[in-house]
Amino acid sequence: MGILSSSTSVVRYRVDGNIDSPVLETIAEGLNNYRIVDIDNNPESKTCGWTSFQTPYHAYFTGSSFAYDPYVIFCLRMDKKAISTKVVKKRYLAEAEKRKTDHGRHFLSGHEKQEIKDQIIASLGMRIPATPNVYDVVWLPEKKRLWFFSTLKSANEELETLFLKSFSLSLIRLIPYTQAQEIEGLSDQDRDRLGNLSPTHFAISAN
Repeated sequence: MGILSSSTSVVRYRVDGNIDSPVLETIAEGLNNYRIVDIDNNPESKTCGWTSFQTPYHAYFTGSSFAYDPYVIFCLRMDKKAISTKVVKKRYLAEAEKRKTDHGRHFLSGHEKQEIKDQIIASLGMRIPATPNVYDVVWLPEKKRLWFFSTLKSANEELETLFLKSFSLSLIRLIPYTQAQEIEGLSDQDRDRLGNLSPTHFAISAN
């Protein structure tokens, strides 16, 4: 569910740091340097990178196609291959028996067993297409704000890591605590109090 959906989930971030000028050129460089690379016909099992909001299955950023003044809009795409463990087991047993017969042996070493499994997984990985998951990103550089349209922990962690690599900027998730830190006029004493806060549990004990 993205920004064009009738309902969606979103996580808000503050962008910590200043992006180098010229802003659009710096963003374009970061997006292109870390755009997603297809892993179909490749033994890799998963990959992650930026892709275009307009054409999420073709990761090309031409000119400033990601600029929607004053916003910047693009996508995080995570591709993953799902290889059935039952298929791997079936092929492993057949290959293991064949290898024992070919070599006139009744057993295989641990190294040989692992080698067979690795070969089977690599072979299947070359033929199984990756399933893509696309998540919209809306960035307002002027206000240092970013909206990510997914609440999945794994997706948010990938976003934070890739954003830092791409733009040398950290993302700080906006929750009540981090928003309180941004209140103007807070004294040093108030900030110290915020730093010492701990969660309060409101659940009633069954005992």
